[in-house]
Amino acid sequence: MNILYLLIPLSLILLSLAVWAFFWAVRNDQFDDLEGPAYRILFEDEDPPTPNPSRKPARETPVDDATADEHDSTPPPGS
Repeated sequence: MNILYLLIPLSLILLSLAVWAFFWAVRNDQFDDLEGPAYRILFEDEDPPTPNPSRKPARETPVDDATADEHDSTPPPGS
C-alpha cells in the first residue's frame, strides 16, 4: 500500500511529460503531412538533380611543388 504513494505521483509526472511532448509536437508542425512521405518513396523523381555550375571546386588552395610529389598518383619517369 505504501508503494502507491510513489507510483501515483510518478505516473502523473510521466503523464504530464507525455502531454507536454504531444502539444510541443503539434505546435512545431510535426504532424503536418502524415501521408506524403509514405507515397513519396513509391514515385521516382522526374528530373535527376543537376550539378550547380556556380559551385567552386572543393580544393581552392594551390599545391606547392614540395607537396605536389606526395599527392601525384603518376609514377616518376624511368620507373
